[in-house]
Amino acid sequence: MANTASAAKQARAALRKREVNRTLLQAARTAQKKVLSLIQAGKKEEAAKHFPDLQKRLDRAAKGKAIHRNRSARIKSRMAHLLR
Repeated sequence: MANTASAAKQARAALRKREVNRTLLQAARTAQKKVLSLIQAGKKEEAAKHFPDLQKRLDRAAKGKAIHRNRSARIKSRMAHLLR
């Protein structure tokens, strides 16, 4: 429990930020799983259509600092390599 008003406010803000970060992360993970499953199924053309959505979601998560920008870049690079 927070001892001061400012600590209580920070705790409330942390809960809101946590929810936003979880939403961004979940969207990115879902898009990544979709692209990866299509690649593993041999449907590279369809996976290539979903790849821009993955990039967008990863960039948004990195911009909001839900994940590090290098992690975003690494995931995009690995997926692009699998699409070749």
